[in-house]
Amino acid sequence: MNNKEIENSESTLVNSTAPAHLKKILISVCIALMAVIASVSGLNVAQPMLAMEFNVSQNTVLWIINIYTLTLAALLLPLGAIGDRLGRKKMLLLGLVIFGAASAMSGVATSAAMMLISRLLTGIGAALIMPVTLAVITSTFPKEERSKAIGVWTGVAGGGGMLGMYLSAVLVDVASWRWLFLLPVVLAVVSLIMTIRFVPNSVEKAKHRFDVIGSLLSIVATVALIYGLHEAPGLGWTTPVVIISLIIGIAGIIGFIIWELRYKGPLLDVRLFRKRSLSGGSITLLTVFGVQAGIFIVLFPFFQGVLGWSGLRSTLGMMPMALLMMVSSSLAPKLALKIGSRYTMAFGIILGAVGALLMGQLVSVDGGYLSVLPGMIVMGLGMGFSMTPSTEAITSSLSSDQQGVASALNDITRELGTALGVALLGPLVTAGYSTTVGHKLHGLPQEVIAAVKEGLAHAQAVAPSTGTHAEMIIRVARESFVSGWQQAMWMGAGIMVVLFIYILISGPQKNSEVNDGSTVI
Repeated sequence: MNNKEIENSESTLVNSTAPAHLKKILISVCIALMAVIASVSGLNVAQPMLAMEFNVSQNTVLWIINIYTLTLAALLLPLGAIGDRLGRKKMLLLGLVIFGAASAMSGVATSAAMMLISRLLTGIGAALIMPVTLAVITSTFPKEERSKAIGVWTGVAGGGGMLGMYLSAVLVDVASWRWLFLLPVVLAVVSLIMTIRFVPNSVEKAKHRFDVIGSLLSIVATVALIYGLHEAPGLGWTTPVVIISLIIGIAGIIGFIIWELRYKGPLLDVRLFRKRSLSGGSITLLTVFGVQAGIFIVLFPFFQGVLGWSGLRSTLGMMPMALLMMVSSSLAPKLALKIGSRYTMAFGIILGAVGALLMGQLVSVDGGYLSVLPGMIVMGLGMGFSMTPSTEAITSSLSSDQQGVASALNDITRELGTALGVALLGPLVTAGYSTTVGHKLHGLPQEVIAAVKEGLAHAQAVAPSTGTHAEMIIRVARESFVSGWQQAMWMGAGIMVVLFIYILISGPQKNSEVNDGSTVI
């Protein structure tokens, strides 16, 4: 599989590098990663303000948010491969410059069109940055330090979004939505300075031409598939735009696989998925991020609609889960040394299943925050223990000269899993809510029932106009949301149990070699 040769001596593993310098490298790339992750989630807290500022519809606001995610996901694989060829440090520096400048442009945007362009450019910068951050770790850190570094990277990637969202909520609460972009700009500048000083460069000389066709097919497949999954919950699975998008996405994947099997220098050799490490790690990340996204999509409405919390307090309520995820991500490598990657992944997965079951079983309107906290704690621990060995399993499956591609594949899997989780678990909550409301509000005017069925926020808006029924409607709406929540959690737990069994049977073996071009499975 190793069809390249190292051109720059800096691309070899730096075993002689002092631990202090390795720590500075890790901090440099994690700051860059934090900037990218924070920009994924941060703008969600400012949706109403964006709509009012630019006088646009909610659909346009969602495009301002989602164009960043779509651009990031679509360009990860091609830009990761280009980074391997042109130099990872150069790509990281270029990405930080584009990302920082585009984020600043977003902060001073005067129109929705300007905001859309700036968010598109920010996504391009993020796609340059994200795969390189992990590739720098896997190509620079010696084997004995690599797992720990990947654990830190995974913790930032997993919990950084919540920390970024909290800081964004604080900025919106005390200042303006425009200040949301201050944090990414500052992080980009700090990382830029540290990258110039501390991050070594690595360049791989390719023997084959860059896979342009494979890159284009991967972009088409990623954009179409993620767009279709994003739009399905709101528009419905049977709407033409969703069906066409998903068909294009699936066709793009099939075309990509066929092309990669035939091309001499493939962007991603799909035969590698025969390795238990690559297939097991990818499926685990896809599933774990899907369930996590499904949980996030119900937690915020629960905090705000059922408990009546503000956006800032709701984000703070998520912190235990995010912080424990970061802690367990850093502990996972130590556990993997003792029991192996497969059993560490399985341990994290079963913890995730237990966490989902606890949230489904204990959640209640009267129980409030404490009814979901135990499940959040167990879920956060499980996510961290499963994500770190999964990420290492993916990066260990590709040779050292393809770490940009390996890192990009890891990132795409996360993005696709998130989109799947929202698309599949979100409608379960909605369906459960709507069904329960219909049963409990029998006898009220049909227009009232129809309005309440639209969602918890609609129920709270229409309730005051119903006179003596107002308190009862709000109570029923909250209880119905909890009912829908439980269905989603039980489904999520069931999916995690299936994944647990799969990993026990077909997960990566204990003694996988990392980044040496070997095919140990």
